[in-house]
Amino acid sequence: MNAKTPLEERYRVPGLRRGLLALEAFRADRASLSLSELGRAIGLSRSATYRLVYTLEEMGFVVRDPATKAYRLGARVLGLGYTWLASQELIEIARPQLERLRDVTNCSAHLAIREGADIVYVARIPDAKSLTSHIRVGSRLPAYATSMGRVMLAELPTDEVRALFAETTLQQVTAQTPTDIAALLRQCAADRSRGYVLSRGAYQPGVASVAAPVRDADGKVIAAINIATPEASPEAKDLATRIKDAVVETAEAISQWLGPKRPRTSRRAGSAAE
Repeated sequence: MNAKTPLEERYRVPGLRRGLLALEAFRADRASLSLSELGRAIGLSRSATYRLVYTLEEMGFVVRDPATKAYRLGARVLGLGYTWLASQELIEIARPQLERLRDVTNCSAHLAIREGADIVYVARIPDAKSLTSHIRVGSRLPAYATSMGRVMLAELPTDEVRALFAETTLQQVTAQTPTDIAALLRQCAADRSRGYVLSRGAYQPGVASVAAPVRDADGKVIAAINIATPEASPEAKDLATRIKDAVVETAEAISQWLGPKRPRTSRRAGSAAE
């Protein structure tokens, strides 16, 4: 990470940064945190953490359970999230296309963007099978291990991928996960040449997915979509053919709605990954 210049440091607001870090400490697997747990997560003393949390509670960003004395996110955070989602043209454009994709494939359909080394789910259209999954809108997952993250990483220059993961330990989620930069770059090259990713249990055992990139008017990849279905479902037999084509065509349709660009050939050819 590059060191901040004195001028850049001068404009920082440490209290605001600590408050945002406190909110980020809450995750799906730790939705409720004690005062001491919050303090450890953001590196503050108990008294400093109390003052910070008191302010967040007063504003409605966190709430305290009187019985357990633990804290959880408040409704005001959800309000900010919905305000952000509602402002995104991409989501408005993609939603009807994802609903159509869900109906055509009978698989859950999703949209994600990349934030650094992670992807963030910004839309989810569940299928009738009610696929059991911890994935929700707002879920943050490692890009290198997920189908949507992979199609977005595949479009980045090699040097940018190296820099992005230079200080990140690649955790092995499944046996298919790359665990070093060399393996990650090989995966990116294969995904780039194919133009889509077909994953069978690569992130979540028993779950298959197909992902394709979404591009803006300049042809830059700004998001990705995928479908997900149990590997044992009847639809899984069509992943490499009918469903893959539907995902690629839907990504192309969303891209076209985002603005005119040079015509591109739809990538239907290629062998399935993983």
